[in-house]
Amino acid sequence: MLLHPSARFDPRRDTASWLAEQSLASAAAPLGADADIFLESLETLHTVNIEKNGNIIYTWKDIWRNTSIALYDPNSNANEHLYSFEKDLHVISCSVNNEKTLLAVSFLQSTKEVRADMLFQPVSKFLTLLIEICPINNVKVLKAVDSRIRVQFLYPVAEACAFPESCLLLISEDKYVEKIDIRVVEEGHTAVIENSSHLPKEKIADDFIWIQWDTLEQRLYYIVPKGSSGILNCVQFYPDKSFTLILEVPLEIYLTDTELKPVNVECDYYQEQETEPQSLNLQVFTSEKGCMCICHCIAPVNPGEVTYSVFFLHKGVSKTYTVALERMDCLKVKDLLFFNLDYYVAVFLPGHFLHLVNTQYPDLMCCNFFLTGFFGAEGDSYVLLDNKAVVYTLLFSNAECSGEDAKINGLYESAIISPLKSVVLDLSTGRTFTLEINKQALLQFLWNSKLDSHRLATLHCLLLHVGSTTDLETEIIKWISENISTCFTFDPIQEFIIASLYWKMCPEAINLDTLLPYTSLVCWDELIPGIEYTTHITSLPVPKVQNCKGFWGKLISNLECVKYAESHLRFNSKVLWREWEKLHLNKRTEGKGIKTYMTTVFEYAKKVLSNFNTWSTEERLVPLFQDEDDQQKLLTGLMAVQLKDHLMRHLRSVSKKKIEGIAVDYVSKLLDLMYRIMENVWKKYNLDSWIFSLEQRGTSNEILVFHFMCQMLYAASGMCLPLPPGFHTRHAELGVCCLPLYTLLLYIDQGVLHLTETCVLKLLKEVDNTEKKEKLKLGILTRLPKATGSKVGQLPNYPVGATTVVQDYIKFVFEKLGNKWPSMSIVDTSSAQIDFLPLNYLVTILTEVDHQGQVASVEQGTVNVRLVEHVALKHTTMLLGL
Repeated sequence: MLLHPSARFDPRRDTASWLAEQSLASAAAPLGADADIFLESLETLHTVNIEKNGNIIYTWKDIWRNTSIALYDPNSNANEHLYSFEKDLHVISCSVNNEKTLLAVSFLQSTKEVRADMLFQPVSKFLTLLIEICPINNVKVLKAVDSRIRVQFLYPVAEACAFPESCLLLISEDKYVEKIDIRVVEEGHTAVIENSSHLPKEKIADDFIWIQWDTLEQRLYYIVPKGSSGILNCVQFYPDKSFTLILEVPLEIYLTDTELKPVNVECDYYQEQETEPQSLNLQVFTSEKGCMCICHCIAPVNPGEVTYSVFFLHKGVSKTYTVALERMDCLKVKDLLFFNLDYYVAVFLPGHFLHLVNTQYPDLMCCNFFLTGFFGAEGDSYVLLDNKAVVYTLLFSNAECSGEDAKINGLYESAIISPLKSVVLDLSTGRTFTLEINKQALLQFLWNSKLDSHRLATLHCLLLHVGSTTDLETEIIKWISENISTCFTFDPIQEFIIASLYWKMCPEAINLDTLLPYTSLVCWDELIPGIEYTTHITSLPVPKVQNCKGFWGKLISNLECVKYAESHLRFNSKVLWREWEKLHLNKRTEGKGIKTYMTTVFEYAKKVLSNFNTWSTEERLVPLFQDEDDQQKLLTGLMAVQLKDHLMRHLRSVSKKKIEGIAVDYVSKLLDLMYRIMENVWKKYNLDSWIFSLEQRGTSNEILVFHFMCQMLYAASGMCLPLPPGFHTRHAELGVCCLPLYTLLLYIDQGVLHLTETCVLKLLKEVDNTEKKEKLKLGILTRLPKATGSKVGQLPNYPVGATTVVQDYIKFVFEKLGNKWPSMSIVDTSSAQIDFLPLNYLVTILTEVDHQGQVASVEQGTVNVRLVEHVALKHTTMLLGL
């Protein structure tokens, strides 16, 4: 199951026994009644509200059809009776204040009573009451009208205090919203409304055509028509009982005359069953990251398609999606449902598809899940609750996940809403479910997916939403090791490294999430089967209040990033590439301050490597050498310096010391992730006891590990990322063991293998002096970097060190003879014979050159020994066929 539903509230599980006890204890209970009789009341149970603290308010009718109201606390699993009416009422809306002293109820009076009373005097169809319930005391009529009223207490504080002032919202179908301030005082042991005959009222909004209440964030959204479009307004309520119109956004949506249908301010199942005019299918969603989206279903033009738009207000763009349906059922616009999952907006069309639209990064389509589903297919799975199969589940089929992947089973016949973030309520049964993205299902989907878009969406969801933990990273590395060559539009190693670092580092400082890269991709141009979309630039909203904290402060920060080109704010590898080329290619060898700059770079490299070595206290599985080549140290330090400079330009409120720590930590964790990849691959192929040896050819496992390390090197080079110390040494050792000589030298020439001093010295020390191995040595020596070659040539204890000896000997002979070439009788060639093939050829070639008289002249007293050596070695390679 992609979305795992856990039962937050199930009437049969959570209320059955309590309701039976309540009914049996009632004075009106029939003589000899048992619990089974009163379980019939479960059929009349309906959830009518979910408060900010999670408490669920529900109603039920007893055997006498009396209507009762109760509260279920999911934290304590306790039920509490609030109030009872000795009549059959249709409760429209109900809310209790945080202190549980006041209850607001809006209901439709029974038709029979209304008709009977109208014989004597006019009677309102709907009543709204304010009831004192601590203990049950006075009842005050707030509204007696012929239109529905929705009631909602504000929950501006987390903790209750003794009898504070309560605020109640009244939302009318007549298109106005009022706030009533109610002060409760204590009289003896009773909570009583103070001055109940004169409750202060304040109008919040009027003349709107759509309204939505956000319970968790205590916000009221409503749309006021303006021409053929409208303006979205947002009112924020604060803990001090005040409120502010904080946002006005012009909508680029064509609005026709629609019937008002409030969102998230009622749970009226009966009204869902009525035939009602077309209503506006639109919702506003926000997330903790400062994302604000408007989801709008558009009336379909083609009966075989569904079209909806998502306005990403925090990005200044909107996307319109058109989905081709695989079955032509009779659908209505209201059948398209939107759920807020914080990081995603779930778009669900019962029986057809489930889309998870990434709200934080809408620019790349590959960050979204576009999954289709069918009902009744084999492989359906269910969540078991109280030994009964609940069909209200969101799941993957067990079939190959290439299209028929996701479905919400059974819910297409029920009226469902999402009153809270990640919560779904089935109005017909009263069941409430909490939706969570299933990590195990995501991993299974990752393994089964064949499309790169699915794989990328899954990686982003796992690493950026579920969270990059050690166990999860290990599972992803296993997948990468098996599938790295099957991904054609992205590099999984790059995505894993960048996304994991983003998750690990963003909590370190405010706004760091806008400065670090979250993906290695610049764009995504691949088509997604069955999905067409268009992108439009929209005007950015301008909040009416600045210097905010919390969500509004984060939203303002996101808007500022868009204004100043967000792509330029993120740390870019291109900048690092340019600086690396200057230093790596020795283009910055001169100039004022270059020595100081290089010293700083290597100091940061030392800090990073020191920090990297402290990540794991256990002995590392893959043996690494700390005397890595200077080029890798240079890149390591350079990345830390460049990242530090980038962060200091934008995090002006953060101290320099903390920024330096963030930069060092970032590069250290990067090296650690690279090492973790190596470690897991070595475990997989049983190389934990691997010892470098040239006595036998590389095994199949060693060859697989070598090629995987080539992929790691390619991924790192593509984004100019440093590699762990000793990576190149181990990689070259595996290459020597696994590759034929020609291929090995070609890999060196192409830059796939990097020769380090440690590797070369180890090779020359452990390889014997047979002719076959001499070819290997010669090929390695002719390709050594200048710095490494100089160090190796100065070590006479190794065979290659004899090169210097022979050079000195030849130079001595030439200088002694002046401009005369030595003859065979003068030069004793046997004295120069040593057990190193290239040097033997060197002496032979010099002798032949003198004997044939091919050298016309040599400057007096001087000989270009380097040139002579170069010519000799070239002849050697020709003779050996290299």
